[in-house]
Amino acid sequence: MFAPDLADTINGFDPKSFDELSQLEAEHFWFIARNELIVGLMNKYFPEARRFMEVGCGTGFVLRAIAQSRKWDRVVGSELHPAGLEYAKGRLPSEAELIQMDARHIPAESLFDLTGAFDVIEHIADDEAVLRGMRASMLEGGGIIVTVPQHPWLWSRADEVACHQRRYRRGELEAKLRQNGFKVLFSSSFTALLLPLMAASRLRRNKADEDAYEFRLNSTVNQILLRALQSEVAMTLAGVRWAAGGSRVVVARAI
Repeated sequence: MFAPDLADTINGFDPKSFDELSQLEAEHFWFIARNELIVGLMNKYFPEARRFMEVGCGTGFVLRAIAQSRKWDRVVGSELHPAGLEYAKGRLPSEAELIQMDARHIPAESLFDLTGAFDVIEHIADDEAVLRGMRASMLEGGGIIVTVPQHPWLWSRADEVACHQRRYRRGELEAKLRQNGFKVLFSSSFTALLLPLMAASRLRRNKADEDAYEFRLNSTVNQILLRALQSEVAMTLAGVRWAAGGSRVVVARAI
């Protein structure tokens, strides 16, 4: 533990949410499709990477998919909240390393050839401190993949409940990466095909008593949305770039 004073405090995220999150991730269309996109981009842009660190690994749902995607020399998951790491420990192979840390103060230098932060830095006021720390933890030429929620006009009660600091404007994340030692290789919206549904849902149901409405789906609807988002992922990996979408994904290289 590198930041014990912050462990399991409501600091960017409520650790009580990990229990529900761990149950939702395995079946929910958005989490499944996002994993496919992340792993696909890793394989496309950084097929030779062998030392990976995820910043803000939560319950380990993404990290497990990454760990299973190839043979790694080192896989590290970091998280501010030990409550999340307890779930991650049960999901990950024994050789994976798990550490508790403050993402603004990463205790590593020139160790990794690939890092990732997946819907994490929007929870942190000083998001550029995280990007600087990730750059310092990497070897020159290494890769980074970051996903964030996009479009301030989509801000809703769901963002407040999730303890978000911001939704990113188009081009904002790319600019911050360039300012902190990275060259952008790829950038696209995600959840583009479902953006009209997402926008309509948030505008209609932006009420405090419906905090988790986006996760309340019956299995048939969930499968339809999964197929739609998987088709979007396939098109993205084939070269399509989406101008607008609920999320942004950016791939960059350390320079």
